[in-house]
Amino acid sequence: MSNELLKPVIGITSGDLNGIGIELIIKSLSDHRILDICIPVVFSGNKSINFYRKSLPDYNFTYNSTKDFSKLSHKQVNLFSCWEEEVAIQPGVLNATGGEYALRSLEMAVKALKEGNIHGLVTAPIHKQNIQSETFQYTGHTPYLKAQFQADDVVMIMVAENMRVAVVTEHIPVKEIAGLITRENILRKIKIIHQSLQTDFGIEKPRIAVLGLNPHAGDEGLIGTEEETIIKPAIKDAKHNMLVFGPYSADAFFARAQYNQFDAVLAMYHDQGLIPFKSLALGEGINYTAGLPAVRTSPDHGTAFDIAGKGKADHTSFIAAIFEAVDIIRTRQGYKDARANPMKKMSARILANAVDEKVEE
Repeated sequence: MSNELLKPVIGITSGDLNGIGIELIIKSLSDHRILDICIPVVFSGNKSINFYRKSLPDYNFTYNSTKDFSKLSHKQVNLFSCWEEEVAIQPGVLNATGGEYALRSLEMAVKALKEGNIHGLVTAPIHKQNIQSETFQYTGHTPYLKAQFQADDVVMIMVAENMRVAVVTEHIPVKEIAGLITRENILRKIKIIHQSLQTDFGIEKPRIAVLGLNPHAGDEGLIGTEEETIIKPAIKDAKHNMLVFGPYSADAFFARAQYNQFDAVLAMYHDQGLIPFKSLALGEGINYTAGLPAVRTSPDHGTAFDIAGKGKADHTSFIAAIFEAVDIIRTRQGYKDARANPMKKMSARILANAVDEKVEE
């Protein structure tokens, strides 16, 4: 494994400038031990960082400001300057300014990720309303990144020490959920989860549980037919080459801690998966986008306007998101190295040093 992937360059976005994003960044990166595992690059502006730094005197946050990826410091946090002007920051206020600069940070970070200047991305929280613009008409980071990388499909996986929970549908109205629960959608999500568990988490033969859509998983068709006509056929298709089980009644599945028997759980919709995840997850949960060619993680919470600018934000989930990004990058590289063709490398090396055999006549 190359040295750069043992210590990858991790890009970090600012999130909404009026939320807790920059506070989380300052608190997380003030512990210089993080420089032992990665090279952090914050996409923001000097004056915006300094605005929050002044209100956090207990944290020793220093950085190297640059606009050139070839001049990143390996011994210090890096700030990739996305804007020079002084922004009117109003902690806790939902306004157009917070969204405008959150998008500018995100766009420059994604550009760096596409061009290979950073190896992974950790995104600070955005507000889905004020970030909307001509170039951002999405319900969150996940669909935006799917479009930017032209991925066929992606899956939002919530990751904690004791569970991984993915969802078929994400940030959509409840009345639209059933229409998107199709055999094709479920099977596609299962395949992405299976591949991610192997390549991103190093699980050779992952076990995946699938939840039902209706209460009691439909009770054999008495409470809705989706389990019988859609979910069970999708699981049957997946079982041809994957270890997939279900559908399970969501309430009993989590109440009985059945998630401990599986490497990932696929819920049908947002609250079905995220309420138990946030209630039962051990350690600090993070959000991971599976199915992208690049690695992206984020903390499992939002902008928290109610405590923004008060120094109260808990940064442990943000640190966990950085650690998880580094781990996934390393695991991906290990998976790739383990499956590289050793004969191809060996043949090239042998042929390069070969001497023509002399034939006696």
